[in-house]
Amino acid sequence: MGNDKELTPMMRQYLEIKQHYKDEILFFRLGDFYEMFFDDAKIASKVLDIALTSRQNDIPMCGVPYHAADSYIARLIKAGYRVAICEQMEPPSSSTIVKREVIRVITPGTVVESNLIASDENNYLGSVVIHNNTVCTGFVDVSTGDFFLS
Repeated sequence: MGNDKELTPMMRQYLEIKQHYKDEILFFRLGDFYEMFFDDAKIASKVLDIALTSRQNDIPMCGVPYHAADSYIARLIKAGYRVAICEQMEPPSSSTIVKREVIRVITPGTVVESNLIASDENNYLGSVVIHNNTVCTGFVDVSTGDFFLS
């Protein structure tokens, strides 16, 4: 990756947040866009068919407009990826770096937003418990709220 001293404060912030979300594609809010960097950018650019560019020190990057992010997130989820949404938690200031936090992690198994799943598809989660030689199963369709036990 190179020398961290060469990175901007924003890129250091990105890396600090990303280390907690290594298994997710991190949508990092920068103004009117969600940006992705490094391997996340390489993956997202291929899956989403968007341009892969680079930032300082040849850091791979790509981005999507925040107001259109749902359709891009839905495509990543459908492809089996997990997405972490990192938002700006305060208005930008010229003197300090903007505080950012991951506010949501969306996975193929936890999608409940109707705009992220097809209306003709179900989204099941299942559980199996074995207790005292008894097998119990439970299934929930997180898209409808239907719950089944056996």
